[in-house]
Amino acid sequence: MMISSSWIIFIGIALVSYLVQLNLKSKFKKYSKMALPSGMTGRDVAIKMLQDNGIYDVQVTSTQGMLTDHYNPANKTVNLSEGVYASNSVMAAAVAAHECGHAVQHARAYAPLTMRSKLVPVVTFASQWVSWLILGGILLLNYFPQLLLGGIILFAMTTLFSFITLPVEIDASKRALVWLSSAGITNSYNHAQAEDALKSAAYTYVVAALGSLATLIYYIMIYMGRRD
Repeated sequence: MMISSSWIIFIGIALVSYLVQLNLKSKFKKYSKMALPSGMTGRDVAIKMLQDNGIYDVQVTSTQGMLTDHYNPANKTVNLSEGVYASNSVMAAAVAAHECGHAVQHARAYAPLTMRSKLVPVVTFASQWVSWLILGGILLLNYFPQLLLGGIILFAMTTLFSFITLPVEIDASKRALVWLSSAGITNSYNHAQAEDALKSAAYTYVVAALGSLATLIYYIMIYMGRRD
């Protein structure tokens, strides 16, 4: 009965995740058509935000794909997708400023970002093996339950990573929005749109974290119910 309830939760989270992604793409398309009065591109916005925060050792580059924007602390690069790098839209400005928010976090040694960075090697290892351990653990549950337990421990690390990501992403958006307003990049006519775009992006991380937690609980229930 509990497992059936878990499947209902999974389906619900999957549906919500789909709707959130659909909403984000809709907002991206909508706000990508709203040009900034200054004509600044995503690249221009990123460079200015970095310089305004006294950061001169981070490069701004273009990367292929849609919604592939990210900050890489390993080589100190703000990587903007093609639709953001050369675009002068409100959406491009919001996304570029958000990614630069991560660069500012890095420069200021923001604790959650530091913690997340330290977990990257562990999560990378866990991601490579967790599926095999979970699958093997379920198949051999009555003979070798320790295998599933190992998979649960690894999956718990990826779930922890998802939740640590939440404050990192939310803080980056806050830094971005404050700077966009104070620097005059956005104004009373388009700041609300930039804020709406970043909130929509944040929802995807919330749903992902909740989905990971629900899956973790499901695996724990299987392990705990092996004697039933």
